[in-house]
Amino acid sequence: MSIYQTKGRIFNIQRFSIHDGPGIRSIVFFKGCYMRCAWCCNPESQSYEIQTMQENGKEKIVGKDVTVEEILPELLSDMPYYRRSGGGVTLSGGEILAQPEFARDLLRACKENGLHTAVESTANASFDVIKSILPYLDLYLLDIKHMDSAKHKEYTNAPNELILENAKKIAQSGVELVIRTPVIPGFNDTAEEIKAISKFAVSLPNVEEHHLLPYHRLGQDKYAGLNRNYALKGVEPPSQEKMEYLLSVAQESGLKCQIGG
Repeated sequence: MSIYQTKGRIFNIQRFSIHDGPGIRSIVFFKGCYMRCAWCCNPESQSYEIQTMQENGKEKIVGKDVTVEEILPELLSDMPYYRRSGGGVTLSGGEILAQPEFARDLLRACKENGLHTAVESTANASFDVIKSILPYLDLYLLDIKHMDSAKHKEYTNAPNELILENAKKIAQSGVELVIRTPVIPGFNDTAEEIKAISKFAVSLPNVEEHHLLPYHRLGQDKYAGLNRNYALKGVEPPSQEKMEYLLSVAQESGLKCQIGG
C-alpha cells in the first residue's frame, strides 16, 4: 500500500503557527494519547475516540479519519511561507507515537515534498516505534516534565523511566533534539526541579536547547465542554518574574535556554 493511503485520526490542522518549530508552520494534531497530564490544554486530544464537545453553546465533533493523501495538499499550500521563513510541518497531539504508521508515512510524504518536519512528542513509547519515524524527521521537540518518576506519574498518569531512556537514544540518533519543560506551579516550578531537568538535558549528546513553557489555562473551558473536571482549577500561571528566575537557573547548565518555543 502506498504511504499516501495510510489512514490516521486527527482533530485539527493549525496553519500559520509560529510555535512548535522554526519559521511559519502547519501543525497537525493527532487524536489519542498515552498520558493524562493534569495541565493538558488539548483534553480533546487524549481519547482516540471521535467525541462531541460543547463549544460556545454548540456541539462540535472532535476527530476525523483522513489519509496522508487527503491532508497533504493543505500542508503543501503554504510552501511559499515555509520557504521564506524556514518553516514546515509539525505533528502534535495527543501523542503522535500512538499512531506510528500514520506519523511515519505523513512525515515521509512531507520530506518527499521538500518540507522541514518536526514532532512534538512525549517519547513515551517503545524505541522501535520512535526509530521508525527518525529517518523522516528534522526536529524532535521532547517534553521532560520532571526527573522524579513518582511525582511525574502523580501528575501525568505515567512514570518517566522510559521517556528518559528514549531521550538518550534520540539524542544519539543524530536528529536535532530540543528539550522542553512545561513549568507547572506546584509540580516543577522550583529551582531544584528545573536545575535537575537542565542537568539531564545537558548530559544528552548534541542537545543545545532547553525551552521553558509557562503554564496557562487557555484550555480550561474545553474540560467543561467535555463534561470533565479540570484538575488544576485555581492554579495561577507563573509570573514573568518567576519565569525569568527559572530561566536563569536553567541557563546555568550552559544550554541555550528560552521562555516559550
